[in-house]
Amino acid sequence: MTESEHKIIEILRILNEQNKPTGSKLIAEELKNKGFNLGERAVRYHMQILDEKGYTERMGYSGRQITELGRKKLDKGIIYDQVDFIYSKFEEMIYLTSFNYMNRTGNVVVNTSTIYDEEAFNIIKDVFKSGLCVSPYINLKEGNSKEEIQIKTICGTTIDGILLNEGIPTIPLYGGLVKIRDYVPTKFTELISYKKTSVTPLDAFVAPGMTSVLDVINTGNGTIPANFRLIPSVGRERALNIINKLEKIGIGGVMAVSEEGKNMLGVPVPEGMVGIAVSGGVTPFCAAQELGYDIDIKIAEEIEGFETLSPIADVKKILKPADDKIHAKTPFLLSKSWNLIQKVNFDVETRKGDIIVNVSYINKDSLDKAIDIMKETYESNPKYINPYYQLVEHPTDYSKIGIATICSLSIDGLLINNGIMSNPKYGGLLELNESPLFIDLISYNGSSVDPHKIFIAKNMTSITRNIGSNKILASLKEIPYISRDYAVHLLNILKNIGFSIYKIGKPRELTYNAKVDNYNFGVVAGSGLNLIAALKEKGIDVEVKAIAKLMKFEKMERL
Repeated sequence: MTESEHKIIEILRILNEQNKPTGSKLIAEELKNKGFNLGERAVRYHMQILDEKGYTERMGYSGRQITELGRKKLDKGIIYDQVDFIYSKFEEMIYLTSFNYMNRTGNVVVNTSTIYDEEAFNIIKDVFKSGLCVSPYINLKEGNSKEEIQIKTICGTTIDGILLNEGIPTIPLYGGLVKIRDYVPTKFTELISYKKTSVTPLDAFVAPGMTSVLDVINTGNGTIPANFRLIPSVGRERALNIINKLEKIGIGGVMAVSEEGKNMLGVPVPEGMVGIAVSGGVTPFCAAQELGYDIDIKIAEEIEGFETLSPIADVKKILKPADDKIHAKTPFLLSKSWNLIQKVNFDVETRKGDIIVNVSYINKDSLDKAIDIMKETYESNPKYINPYYQLVEHPTDYSKIGIATICSLSIDGLLINNGIMSNPKYGGLLELNESPLFIDLISYNGSSVDPHKIFIAKNMTSITRNIGSNKILASLKEIPYISRDYAVHLLNILKNIGFSIYKIGKPRELTYNAKVDNYNFGVVAGSGLNLIAALKEKGIDVEVKAIAKLMKFEKMERL
């Protein structure tokens, strides 16, 4: 990103945050706060550029405001910047927290959720009563229509801000899912790092099939969203004291605080540090979503005065203290995959050998329809869809059948087997326009779950649906420039065989708007899960990527 582009993006961010016509003087002041020394005259120059592009519009003497096109630019056009922005956004919210727990005044960080059904509200209220939340304090108001209810709830980031104001620095590390057994938090089963993602980690897990909040309430067993941060060990006792005081005034959600350097809930804690796990502030809304209610959630995007909030219900906590057992470390996706990658021995000349496949399961009575959908999907867009698949028996359920599709990690394995280092960097969502662009990216290195599985769960793809631009699953690989010639040779052979290789980048080039490190080049490859996403879009009940395994390429069928 050039310096000028960076300034333009920051101006758009300022206008988006202001949400009203804003003049060049205020924009210049805000830019200065962000480290850009731009005078009013220079701001006006950049604003003219934005006007010409249609990203902003002049509103008389009041200033300019961002347009819908400008918001789209902000969302999609800066994905290589957005993967770093998510973490900085949380840092900003932590800094802006000014809540004083002694006199109960000041700003807290809030999540803003919109629901469209009164029954959903009653379900959410019951979850608050159970204590599966950060706080029962909410702000409730009507949305844009009578059916809409907008609810602001306290985000766990507020606790980070309060600790920082008391001189205790916190380092947000992960958002994820915690397994509850007999009302006891036991282990993080999934994690996504706050760094190197364009998707807020907890937002990634707010999707049907990801959580089981209602099961926790009804049976004591299930999965709920939570986040994890570190603090210096010297601040542990003081932090515990603050957490206890917050609990008494209705701000809680802390599941566990580790001992110094002691792993907690499956997450390693470095020497000299202490881990703190906090329930996700969006947990009550997950419960309503589990029952099929439509909910729009924005996580940690606003600051709200605590005095504007009031308790929705009396809380009777159902969770017990987290167990103190040392659980096996929750593995990240790449650490689970490298052994499979190394076992790939596919030969491009003979077209034989082992590749990595994803196996997803459907009901056998849906198989004929599924094959028809897969064929139609491939034939309508052969450039972007890998045509190879294989049917696999389910190990225990005779009523189900597995569909194996080629995992893009096979490409990394083939290159490595030929002496070329290939590093899977991001799993993403690629929008197919005249110039395709990644619109979301999640780092493989900071996620325990396949990013593409998340995008499918959240219904973010549009491979078969006619709803604007097609959005497909793709991954970005990083390869040393020194090996480019031989890598290009092998990749072109793979492409001719039918592997989905969309683009081979150049050094220092943005590859579909995604960025790799210097002295490397990027390769964008399609996901085998595109066919599976197409099945889900067409209404086929599918268990996405239940397992990953090796399979002989020569045994696969072609659509």
